[in-house]
Amino acid sequence: MRPTQALLGGGGGKVGKHGLFLGGWGDFGGLKQRGIISYGIAPNRQNPLAGAFHDAIFNTWRRFSSQVLYVAPPIIAGYYAINWAVERNHYLNSKQGRAEFGVDED
Repeated sequence: MRPTQALLGGGGGKVGKHGLFLGGWGDFGGLKQRGIISYGIAPNRQNPLAGAFHDAIFNTWRRFSSQVLYVAPPIIAGYYAINWAVERNHYLNSKQGRAEFGVDED
């Protein structure tokens, strides 16, 4: 069965089994409803950060604990390598290091 032009266009004609058309956009035609109460909260009155800081702490801990074994060992090894190099450089440029490994500049 093909819809009539009134149904396709959203016009206000008598259509359907009982001769009623619901209406166009936003106008559903029927009786006004009474006794129905609905409550809502405006978007500007909502708390968009409700629980965000609590969730951020636990999410950060979860992500940190899952990645720490991939990141920490190379950082620790790099720290000890740089620390050894700095101490070795200080020793080689000290009086004792020059006396042990250096040559006379005469």
